[in-house]
Amino acid sequence: MAERGEVRATATGPGRLLIAVYGIFALAATARAGVQIAERFDEAPLAYSLSAVAGVVYILATIGLTGTGPGFRRLAWFAVVFELAGVLTVGAFTLLVPGDFPQETVWSYFGIGYGFVPLVLPFAGIWWLRRTARAG
Repeated sequence: MAERGEVRATATGPGRLLIAVYGIFALAATARAGVQIAERFDEAPLAYSLSAVAGVVYILATIGLTGTGPGFRRLAWFAVVFELAGVLTVGAFTLLVPGDFPQETVWSYFGIGYGFVPLVLPFAGIWWLRRTARAG
């Protein structure tokens, strides 16, 4: 356990699994968005652009959670909070205005296409960042 006032590394214990999931999502979302943008961007530019944004956010979260030091921790916080806002916003809009999203994004319908992992993941990230924060 971390001493009082000490910050625990995020890449230890359950953080390793969290980083692995973020890494998989970074690769999957970025690759999927890259193919969609290259092959059929004109079909759904908003959806494919949002998938690319999600991929970049997952990359940033992976880097932030893997690194050590306050700069990496700030990056991780930014990424997981942005991700939470994104999945909640895009999820709500795809329910309320589905016509604006002719193709799904990673965050469509709160990540239903990915078993709702995109909805749960930022909560897990926030929990882990808080758990590894300074003890005192």
